[in-house]
Amino acid sequence: MNDQRTEQGIRQEHADPEVRDADIAIVGLACRFPGADTPDKFWRVLSEGRETLTYFSDEQLRAAGVSEQLLADERYVKAGQVVEDADKFDAGLFGITRDEAELIDPQQRQFLECALEALEQAGYDPQRDEQQIGVYAGVGMNTYLLHNLGERYRTASSVDRYRMMITNDKDFVATRTSYKLNLRGPSVSTNTACSTSLVAVHLVCLSLFSGDCTMPLAGAAHIQAEQGEGYLHHEGMIFSPDGHCRAFDAKAQGTVIGNGVGVVVLKRLSDALADGDTVHAVIKGTAVNNDGSDKTGYTAPSVQGQAAVVAEAQQIADCAPETISYVETHGTATPLGDPIEIAALNQAFGRDGEPLAQASCAIGSVKTNVGHLDTAAGMAGLIKTVLMLKNRTLVPSLYFDSPNPEIDFAAGPFHVGTETKEWPAGPTPRRAGVSSFGIGGTNAHVIVEEPPAPRTAPDPDTRPRLLVLSARTPAVLDAATAELARHLRRHRDLDLPAVSHTLAVGRRVHTYRRALVATGVRDAALALALGDESRLLTGDPTAEQPVLELLPGDAREHAPGHAAALCEENPAFRAHLDQCAADLGTPGGAAELLGARSPLAAFAVQYATLRTLAGWGIRTPVVAADRTELPDAALRLLERTGAQHAAAHGRPALPLLPEASASAVGTAFLLDVLGRLWTAGQEADWAAFHEGERVRRVPLPSYPFDHQRHWIEPHDSTAPAARPAAETLRDRFEGRTDAEKTALLTGFIRQKIAAVLGTPDPRTVDLDTNLFDMGLDSLILIEVIAKLGDELAHPVRSSAFVEYPTVRSFVADLCGELGIGQETAAPAPVAEGRLSRRAQRAAARRPGTS
Repeated sequence: MNDQRTEQGIRQEHADPEVRDADIAIVGLACRFPGADTPDKFWRVLSEGRETLTYFSDEQLRAAGVSEQLLADERYVKAGQVVEDADKFDAGLFGITRDEAELIDPQQRQFLECALEALEQAGYDPQRDEQQIGVYAGVGMNTYLLHNLGERYRTASSVDRYRMMITNDKDFVATRTSYKLNLRGPSVSTNTACSTSLVAVHLVCLSLFSGDCTMPLAGAAHIQAEQGEGYLHHEGMIFSPDGHCRAFDAKAQGTVIGNGVGVVVLKRLSDALADGDTVHAVIKGTAVNNDGSDKTGYTAPSVQGQAAVVAEAQQIADCAPETISYVETHGTATPLGDPIEIAALNQAFGRDGEPLAQASCAIGSVKTNVGHLDTAAGMAGLIKTVLMLKNRTLVPSLYFDSPNPEIDFAAGPFHVGTETKEWPAGPTPRRAGVSSFGIGGTNAHVIVEEPPAPRTAPDPDTRPRLLVLSARTPAVLDAATAELARHLRRHRDLDLPAVSHTLAVGRRVHTYRRALVATGVRDAALALALGDESRLLTGDPTAEQPVLELLPGDAREHAPGHAAALCEENPAFRAHLDQCAADLGTPGGAAELLGARSPLAAFAVQYATLRTLAGWGIRTPVVAADRTELPDAALRLLERTGAQHAAAHGRPALPLLPEASASAVGTAFLLDVLGRLWTAGQEADWAAFHEGERVRRVPLPSYPFDHQRHWIEPHDSTAPAARPAAETLRDRFEGRTDAEKTALLTGFIRQKIAAVLGTPDPRTVDLDTNLFDMGLDSLILIEVIAKLGDELAHPVRSSAFVEYPTVRSFVADLCGELGIGQETAAPAPVAEGRLSRRAQRAAARRPGTS
């Protein structure tokens, strides 16, 4: 904690004097809203003035289980706001088994993926970065548990109920995210109904001020299991009779409950600027309060509560009302709620006694586009506002023709924006307010400002750059390549060094890797799109890793100008070459060495190349094909970086000098070598690689998830019909030899574990692999033990798999307990990995071990 605050203090000393200590930067954002699964797609929905409502056919509704009686009811609205593929999830990416994935609340699955997208969009990999990242998040009512898992829960064992609690309770959305993404800041689940996500933003800002976090996440998810169904309209309820949300209009009769997920990544603005982050918008101030009992009912809104929270946010932000030119309202389009919200805004904006200029501030409601997203409603409004500020464009609030006669627009500065148009500049930066009001009275308001202009444009840089990509499978790697190609083609103004840096430090590293050396954004986009195999370096994780080969001969026999180009373009190489010349006793330094007609020139260039690669974290062995012409000083240097004779190796070799006809020389050649080593499985120190550069992080496509359907249908969880008792494992032991009993035990456990892993063939469950390393957890294994105990009519210790975490060692230990002969049982080696001291002691006591 003290180290973090000290670092922040140092940054503040060098901060821009115009940046307030309380300014918070939004450096990353991700969303999955109806009709838009990225911020770019969401912006297209907003700027084009589109509604994302989905209309369901009777056939679709019947398939979803809607009764004929409801279908015939004219009050039944056959529409909804749907998030596509909410039943799908990339479980393998997060080390989650298929069985567990099917149990986890879809809201929490979607939030987990969205949180990773937001961090990658900010350009940070939490596995490698030292930022103190926290999570403040909430989810809506878990209808998946209610509708899909309810019967299973009713008939489940105590172990299974505990698992369903861990995978479905609201309390675990933040901590599950932190666990799966390796985030070490505070993890706090936040729930205040419709205002959840903006309250999370407020808490995140407080955590930044207190020093609890340096880069926290805030967000929420609301995904209904039955989102493919319509709803029954009741007069006076919040639900619209036709699915349209007409905020502030005379015809307003409510909204439609929608589905969605939104996450933002926040940092202190001074830190974000110092770290080279992309700042999407600046939070100037936040406020949260509650209505108390000063209203007509628990679910009713309050003028005083809403007005107070807006005014307090403006005061904290030190932003006068007249400097705010847009407000993203709560805007539920109810006859009661809309007039109260405008009355509260009029009061807050005219709190000095005089209202502001007529119609000087536009208002809108994102609910007219995507519906009311419940816990994620405020996040939808915030992300919409951030995108408007970033694009300096106001977008329309839909379905507004004439104002609700109960709204007193004349008493304040507000008008409903109904078209897409430029957001005009003013004497202060563009500013907006965002409101979110929860049922029960917790109100939240955020003041947001457009991002600061870049201090300086990046220096023109035409040097080659290395772009790196990786994925868990070849198919996903191809998808990531295509996504990056499309992004670079659409954003030709991107800074290639920033792209290179973001890909290197802001993405997880996976098994399948690809690299490209490019000289510009256009060049990179074209090579990636064409899949140019002559330039795209794609690793084979099954191949043997290469070695580096020190070539004999004169440097001039190889590509001309290579060494001179490296000296000019790479200070680290130049320094190593000068040091090599000094170590070799060359009085004229590197210039004299390179000009000599001697193998020493080629040696020096290659040696400096080796030292440069080593400085970037490369630890690849070096082989020397011919040492005969090298003096003792060179041999001593070679034996110190670990060079061996070529005859001792059969591994593929990468030369340290380009051929005479090579087109890639200088930095391009050096990056090609680095790219080939990295794609072959070598790890690089990217911080050292970019040392000395003022690098930035820019938004790039995030990991293309390998989505599989993980869904338990409601009818699949009903209790099975009574049937004759099946033969148990104990029954099958009757008359069997010890060896056969051991085989039955082994087969039973492999079958249960295969079922959890979603593997069709139990024989693929390795007998000697640590089960925890397969992705299983203690709860799953306790359930396996419980079923095993029932089958054997014999209690099995719940800690047995912790002590013996492989199938072979577990079976051997159990055979000993059951009196099954050890001479016929499978051997029980002490498993490596997560082995407890108790297991080590037990292994030492077992006959035949020492």
